[in-house]
Amino acid sequence: MSGDHGHAHGGVAGNPADHRRRLAVVLALTATVLVVEVIGAVVSGSLALLADAGHMLTDTAGLGIALIAATLALRPATPRRTWGYRRAEVLGATLQAAALLAVGAYVLIEGVRRLFQPEEVATTAVLIFGVVGLVANAIGIFILTRGGRSSNVNMRAAFLEVLNDTLGSVAVLASAVVITLTGWQRADAVASLFIAVLIIPRTIKLLRETVSVLLETTPPGLDLAGVREHLLGVPHVLDVHDLHASQITTELPVLTAHVVVEDSCFLDGHAPQVLDQLQACLTEHFSVSIEHSTFQLESPAHALHELAAHD
Repeated sequence: MSGDHGHAHGGVAGNPADHRRRLAVVLALTATVLVVEVIGAVVSGSLALLADAGHMLTDTAGLGIALIAATLALRPATPRRTWGYRRAEVLGATLQAAALLAVGAYVLIEGVRRLFQPEEVATTAVLIFGVVGLVANAIGIFILTRGGRSSNVNMRAAFLEVLNDTLGSVAVLASAVVITLTGWQRADAVASLFIAVLIIPRTIKLLRETVSVLLETTPPGLDLAGVREHLLGVPHVLDVHDLHASQITTELPVLTAHVVVEDSCFLDGHAPQVLDQLQACLTEHFSVSIEHSTFQLESPAHALHELAAHD
């Protein structure tokens, strides 16, 4: 006997259609800034502006991936894909993070080179194009913040990219001001290194999180040993095995388990009550909200003919 329990949370912040609209607007803004900054980098000769333009290029591709993922997430579940395309947002965020990591490494290497071989920068052009980028990124942050940017890793990845772009624009402007006031050309390389420092650590953290979901590791904050202990404390439960927990997406954890109960539960009709108690146990004792749980109730004799691969 088995039972499944699941529920969904609504709200604007978690609405994939709303995510898609906001991502489309931010993508248009980012693509526009990309063109502007490429022109500015060519005109001014600024590495910092070119690095920020390169970051923008990656972000434009990344936001495009995020938009595709958000669109796929709207597609319903089918008998072939029982979770629909919910994991598309994780795949999209993983691709974004990997691309960002490559850009961060390039900027870091080129920035170090420019420290030893500084090149002259046209600061007036850098200031003009930097301001354009800063304003556009600030608008993008506002749009994503209002759109529930923490609701899933796809939106978080998009927000992270726009936030990094904003800080990069600030660094570009700061380098132009320093060069204008002091003539210290290496400020451009320092700004580039700052952008790289912004990109790499946060990107690694995001990449670890998305890969963790793809590898179906236990959701963060969920202690499976504690779960097993609480389930064993439910009346009539004799053993718990094949206990697994993972995430379909970052906001959709799932748990399955085989639960051995007393034979009398199947004879006196008490099994449904045990199932309710097991599901209530997950709800009451753990901070991680288990959206979907499935328990297979078994008699003690069932273990005699189960596959040896079961734990």
